[in-house]
This record gives sequence, C-alpha cells and structure tokens, in this order.
Amino acid sequence: MATQTENKTRPLHEIAREIREDWSKQGTGVNYAAKPYLSAMSEMDSINSNYGADSGRSVVAYFLSNAGSWRGDVARRVKKELNAMLR
Repeated sequence: MATQTENKTRPLHEIAREIREDWSKQGTGVNYAAKPYLSAMSEMDSINSNYGADSGRSVVAYFLSNAGSWRGDVARRVKKELNAMLR
C-alpha cells in the first residue's frame, strides 16, 4: 500500500478503505465507537474537509481515540500516518 510522503498525503477515503480491509481481517469488525468516524472518513478527501458540522481534524482525532482495538503492523503504520496529518 502507498504511504504518506513528505509532500503528499493520501486521501482520507483511501486510508479508510485500507482500515476497513485490514480491520475485517482481524475477525472482530470495526469497533462500534470508531465506526461512525471511519464512515465519515470514507467520504472525505483530506483532513481539511468537513463532514457536516465536523472538521476533518476532529473526525480523524475521534477515530484515533476509538481505534485502540485495531492492532498490527498496518494499524501502527496508518495510525502514525493519521497522527502526522494532525500535526
């Protein structure tokens, strides 16, 4: 999978697709608290986009705070990518 580069970030909808695919491989399904934020990310291009009244930054931050049960190499890499977007 492509990763974030210094000057280019992946669209949030692309990241959300990777999250869904990887989380489903764990056999637990997406955490119920993270699911609405992942759904919102699926419809967003960047962290600067809005989803309804919510900013992209808040959607990503709330997803990360509710995605603790998503683990593994892909999870660590993607969470690092999302955290970098928040900085």
